[in-house]
Amino acid sequence: MTIVIPSVVLAAGAVCWRTHKGTVEVLLVHRDERDDVSLPKGKVDPGETPPQTAVREILEETGLAITLGAPLGTTEYTLAGGREKLVYYWSAEVGDDALAASTFSPNKEIASLEWLPIPAARAAMTYERDREVLDRFSARVDAGQARTFAIIALRHGKAVPPASWDGPDATRPLLHRGTEQAASVAPAIAAWRPEKLVSSPALRCVATIEPVAALTGLEVKASPGISQDAYEDGTATVKKVVGKRLEKQQTVVLCSHGPVLPDIIGAVARATHTEVNAALRRAAMLSTGHFTVLHVSVEHPKSGIVALETHGPLVD
Repeated sequence: MTIVIPSVVLAAGAVCWRTHKGTVEVLLVHRDERDDVSLPKGKVDPGETPPQTAVREILEETGLAITLGAPLGTTEYTLAGGREKLVYYWSAEVGDDALAASTFSPNKEIASLEWLPIPAARAAMTYERDREVLDRFSARVDAGQARTFAIIALRHGKAVPPASWDGPDATRPLLHRGTEQAASVAPAIAAWRPEKLVSSPALRCVATIEPVAALTGLEVKASPGISQDAYEDGTATVKKVVGKRLEKQQTVVLCSHGPVLPDIIGAVARATHTEVNAALRRAAMLSTGHFTVLHVSVEHPKSGIVALETHGPLVD
């Protein structure tokens, strides 16, 4: 007899929040068809990553174009029929412009939207699992860490091996797989709406970040200080580059090389007074095409990294 193990259903959503008359409020969705009140979320489509899904689903369900903030963990539960469902959550601050531009109208799936202060939202929620996510967000609010910006450390995609390349190392191009990796991660990175793109001048790094530039409309600034050449000859300026980005408090993508990325992440840790632990070291050891997002508090930037997460391409 063959036993078929049900596949896991992946979904993603967000705790959308705003400050209204000095009070933090969160967004709940009312679904008449299911007779429940919950956080907005939806299933991951084929060819999507969870961050991309969260942004798409919030737009589809609420009409709000959001920017992801820090992750709030996951919930997992069993659906009818025995399939497991895993839902990824992030926080997402909704500004006045996004609220004004909302295209929401009641529909078959979502009957209405409701903004409520955290205690009232917690009481209104149908599911305990949603309350757990809200409690994580509430703890961030209490700690003054709800509003964040991100340092996104991206490793270039798979490139032509050095032994197969006759020219200077900086001119090694991406393999076809590397190009696919770059295209795969770009929509996920765009979910945090970076305001600055910085790359090693090496061709493989520039080619990796170009799809992000195409999606965001941003120009790529070449920074020799985070190149592998500078790392190897002792002229790297990682601390300076990272320090400037932290001072600006703007979400930035730093595309660099395997040997340089631990220095980049280490510089963020030192500047934010974060202990370098095993999780942080793992986050720095990125495979080609992978990226780590380091979330830093706007109000208390030296209180430690608020959260970190690592994502990879759909193509290894």
